[in-house]
Amino acid sequence: MDDATPTRWLVTGAAGMLGRDLAEVLAGAGAEVTALTRAELDVTDAGAVEAAVAGHDVVVNAAAWTDVDGAETEEAAATRINGDGPRALAAACAATGAVLLQVSTDYVFPGDATAPYRHDSPTSPVNAYGRGKLAGERAVLELLPERGYVVRTAWLYGAHGRNFVATMLDLAARRETVDVVDDQRGQPTWTRALARQLRDLGAAAVKGAAPAGVYHGTASGTATWYDLARGAFELTGLDPERVRPTTSERFVRPARRPSYSVLAHERWADAGVAAQPHWREQLSEALRTMAPARSAGA
Repeated sequence: MDDATPTRWLVTGAAGMLGRDLAEVLAGAGAEVTALTRAELDVTDAGAVEAAVAGHDVVVNAAAWTDVDGAETEEAAATRINGDGPRALAAACAATGAVLLQVSTDYVFPGDATAPYRHDSPTSPVNAYGRGKLAGERAVLELLPERGYVVRTAWLYGAHGRNFVATMLDLAARRETVDVVDDQRGQPTWTRALARQLRDLGAAAVKGAAPAGVYHGTASGTATWYDLARGAFELTGLDPERVRPTTSERFVRPARRPSYSVLAHERWADAGVAAQPHWREQLSEALRTMAPARSAGA
């Protein structure tokens, strides 16, 4: 960040995997950060949101209902957080002039494409979680046509929460082999890489250098969950042959998952913000930082 960049940032959902990385990345860049956890700010409480947003230049909404399977039976509750929450934040930002970065998901797409989804590709969620997140996207774009930014991401992992990479490494310590699905393709994305990109987008947005609207914040390259598990094994000195491919039919879950979640990154050039590095490059750097956190019980 430079002197022209505003320093007053609000991060919601600050106790989550992405929220914690966001607060650390922003503070490391010299920003003034207010990081509020779910216990400290209910994003569906319009009055509390209005008070929290006041005095900030950029708001990043990392608060979300993340239980994809649970949303199938509690869709109203999930949509209240993922849809009504962003609407309350957008209304507050509209009143104060703040920029809003809304973190969204690849699950707004049906997952039946054969080429990367563009920012303007038609949406059609296949599960309740995706429908709620799409409602949040639409609220932000409707209420903040000039200062609202939707950043869709996918396949997140990081040092500060439960995630696929940590699970694979934990299983490696207890099992000789692990079976991992090889028929879902996406872009494994490190939360810290996404946090850096959100930092740069927010700074560009306030300068007027980034067009408002939808961006795709995922790693470059593509992989299956099987590829990601093998990568995690290999980069931590484990034998990747211990990872065995299987199909999604072996792991039936309440919520349907898109089989293809690859997102295109063409809009970042318009904002003057770099696309994220390749997923293997991210994973290599992430594992060096995740190991101390995991050993400390994070």
